Amino acid sequence: MSNCSCVPFKGTKEQQKKLEAAIEKYKDQSGALMPVMQAAQDIYGYLPIEVQKMIASGLNVPLEQVYGISTFYAQFSLSPKGKYAISVCLGTACYVKGSGKIFERLKTVLGIDDGGCTPDGKFSLESCRCIGACGLAPVLTVNEEVYGRLTVDDVDKIIEKYKALD
Repeated sequence: MSNCSCVPFKGTKEQQKKLEAAIEKYKDQSGALMPVMQAAQDIYGYLPIEVQKMIASGLNVPLEQVYGISTFYAQFSLSPKGKYAISVCLGTACYVKGSGKIFERLKTVLGIDDGGCTPDGKFSLESCRCIGACGLAPVLTVNEEVYGRLTVDDVDKIIEKYKALD
């Protein structure tokens, strides 16, 4: 299985300029690191090492500090999200109704692990604990679309639907 590390960083000059502007805006303020990291997450969608290095250099803070914060807070991701971000609820209601098997099937079909992204950038996969749709258990989402009362047999059809969109 592969994870997102196989997807090369593809930052643009425009994104870099936006990040540099955010660094400039906050660099002289106490506590600048968090708002700059949040801005970077908004700009790039995730915080790859290349972006972390730009932040560390721009704010004159150790790279280890940027990495530590980016791995501590759930709001930050070190991996890119796919065009179709799939999230499978593994909360109690969903899990007892089979979401674990659905998640395993998705890992097999997509060839990625939890937190991974397919090399073509089309699909990413992550587990979550509850999306508040327990009455539809088991549940998964693809971007903002909710799929409920699923079985393992539904997985292939859902993936095919999104492959056909491209």
